[in-house]
Amino acid sequence: MNHKPIVLITGAAGDIGSRLVKALSRGYCVIGMDRPGRTASIPMLEADLSDQSSIDEALRRFADRWGPRIASVIHLAAYFDFTGEDNPLYEKVNIEGTRALLRALQRLEVEQFVYAGTMLVHAPCRPGERIDETRPLAPKWAYPKSKAAAEAVVREEHGRIPFLLLHLAGVYDERSAVPTLTQQIARIYERDFTSHLYAGDPEAGQSMLHKDDMADAFRRAVDRRAELPPGETILVGEPEALGYDELQDRIGRLVHGDDEWTTVRLPKPAAKLGAALQEKLEPLVPDAIDQGKKPFIRPFMIEMADDHYALDTAKARRLLGWEPRHRLDEVLPALVQALKDDPPAWYRANGVTPPPWMTATADAAGDADDVRRSHEALVREQHARYLWAPYFNLVLATWLLTSAPLLGLQSGALAWSDRLSGLALLVFAALALSWRFGWARWACAAIGLWLMSAPLIFWAPGAAGYLHGTLVGALVVGFALGLPPEPGVSPLAATRGPDAPPGWTFNPSGWTQRLPIIVLALVGLHISRYLTAYQLGHIDSVWEPFFAGGPDPKNGTEEIITSSVSQAWPVPDAGVGALTYLLEILTGVIGSRRRWRTMPWLVLLFGLMIVPLGVVSIVFIIIQPLVIGTWCTLCLVGAAAMLVQIPYSIDEIVATCQFLRRRRRAGASLLAVLLWGDTDDEAPRERTGAALPPREFERSPRQVLVDMWSGGVRLTWSLALTLAIGAALMTSRLWLGAEGTLADVHHVAGALAITVVAIACGEVARTARLLNVPLGLALLGAALVIEAPPLARWATAMAALALVALSLPRGSVRERYAGWTPRIV
Repeated sequence: MNHKPIVLITGAAGDIGSRLVKALSRGYCVIGMDRPGRTASIPMLEADLSDQSSIDEALRRFADRWGPRIASVIHLAAYFDFTGEDNPLYEKVNIEGTRALLRALQRLEVEQFVYAGTMLVHAPCRPGERIDETRPLAPKWAYPKSKAAAEAVVREEHGRIPFLLLHLAGVYDERSAVPTLTQQIARIYERDFTSHLYAGDPEAGQSMLHKDDMADAFRRAVDRRAELPPGETILVGEPEALGYDELQDRIGRLVHGDDEWTTVRLPKPAAKLGAALQEKLEPLVPDAIDQGKKPFIRPFMIEMADDHYALDTAKARRLLGWEPRHRLDEVLPALVQALKDDPPAWYRANGVTPPPWMTATADAAGDADDVRRSHEALVREQHARYLWAPYFNLVLATWLLTSAPLLGLQSGALAWSDRLSGLALLVFAALALSWRFGWARWACAAIGLWLMSAPLIFWAPGAAGYLHGTLVGALVVGFALGLPPEPGVSPLAATRGPDAPPGWTFNPSGWTQRLPIIVLALVGLHISRYLTAYQLGHIDSVWEPFFAGGPDPKNGTEEIITSSVSQAWPVPDAGVGALTYLLEILTGVIGSRRRWRTMPWLVLLFGLMIVPLGVVSIVFIIIQPLVIGTWCTLCLVGAAAMLVQIPYSIDEIVATCQFLRRRRRAGASLLAVLLWGDTDDEAPRERTGAALPPREFERSPRQVLVDMWSGGVRLTWSLALTLAIGAALMTSRLWLGAEGTLADVHHVAGALAITVVAIACGEVARTARLLNVPLGLALLGAALVIEAPPLARWATAMAALALVALSLPRGSVRERYAGWTPRIV
């Protein structure tokens, strides 16, 4: 038979409940009550607080087994969330659940009812003041409002049961804490940009309560149940409250060794706007875009950013003989050390969503904190080495601020664009001087992109304005993103993993693979820039050695770039081409030899600008004689330059897609890997260390050129002959005298055949050559049905059969591409 007094704890299976069970079990028989399915180390009663009959049945079972006498009922169970929104469960569980519990308890002999409340039901004070139990009740958001309403229910429904209200501060221990504190620690640990922003008084803070001290207060309340005046309210917490700014500095020092964590006070309207936008966009943004995190800061929190809760605990000392034995500033080092010892476990214990790189590190049985420290050391070392880059952007900012009158810009809009861009660049380039503000580099790049686009948007009336925006914008982007450390790369991707894709015999992200693309894009840029100057009216004519125009004085090139097709664009279409070539150059420069796995988004963007736009260029070449009636020599050269880029870019795209597929099969978030990169489980684990200058060019020029040509790109004999047939078809008007429909068919078929050859020169895309089989058959059908001279029809048929025959041999594939090699038919 049990002789110990009985204590019944609701919510006993929770974290706080478990702590109370341990504290009370030495002198009491502790019985728990919790939701169905919840278990604990003590006897448990299952009950749904929102259902009166469920509570009645649970307490009937209690009385049958342990009798009607209860020394104390500690009511912990409550609904809680941090959205700030009113949830029906606040009413059903916190308020009406408390009412149902008290009504059911009236049938038993209960010596004490202890309600676990919160200090947040009180109106806050100002820094330097303290609140006591006489402080008016003024809860500000849904959770404390429900707790205050539940306390009113306790006063109404307690009947003959003496009650005690304990108003608790935010609880913590050496491994976990309330969400406000753990989120603050996590933001600083991850060096999140928002960790430097605060919308309230930096001296304001909230009292905290160690879980052991909390358990001690409850134990003392139960021990003294016969002595306590009924209906008392007692505040329980540490008297002092660390201010937000002081807490920031302490956490920053413990996590990163920073003496001071810079915190900028954000105006409340701006903070509310930002929080509201995050809240509205949350349903539209996939988890991986925000690294799997839902926004913690809600608009309602900003209103309370000035609230200060320091406690006067004189009543706790007088009635309970209680004083806290712990202080947050003394326990904080252990709480942070628990995070550093095992970050994934700490995040799980505190309900904080870890960033994808941390999850991936844990899945690979790696040390997450070691990865974080290695990445931070790498970023700091590389940032110091290339610190001159943001300084150059600061110089360019001053250049933009002063250049408008010197260049004689005739467009007021363009002049103001340069001035405002200069001001913005001055701010963000200055921020980029700190390695902590890597996000500022993206802002600088966005400014550079705008500078390159503005002359087209505003139709720059002078050549100086167009050339100035193009050059300065490109330099700004290059200095912002083109140098180490690689921007936006996850710590795991930056510090672990191979240089070359596993199973590949060369690196598709190597500089010898990228340099041909950059050179060809440079050719296209100069051609497009020249044509843009004509469209903007900066020059009166363009060079055209071969093709005449219509009856007007314009030559073929001038006819094409002033045609209805070109004029349908809201901006100069040649300028769009020039901007695309310039972006190809910049994206070709950005990133290391590991970018196939560290910056997958960039590789796919790079490929998107080359492969689809290369095909678009061919389409434009096709329609020139058919729609406009003439040719453009420079357009043909530019299209050829674009086409030759395709085989050099496809292999990197394939490597990146293989990598994304491997990571997806490993369970990683595809979108997260795409945006921030990852390591590669199928490759040996290795520390990549700081990025070294490329050694690919520490060889003879001949070796470099051979590597450029042989690295996954090869023109086989069959492709070479197909290329010649395509060129012959496109020029059949000259050597065959083809006319009318047949000449148009030759032109289209020849252009398409050349496009297929360009793609198939890349070994990974060699299978694309088979597209010339249906093309050849279609051309053969045209030879049979189109009226034309016999010689032209026979030549067409022979060319068609040759296209089919030459498409069948695959040719040698010298390199290896892991699982892609067997797919090269």
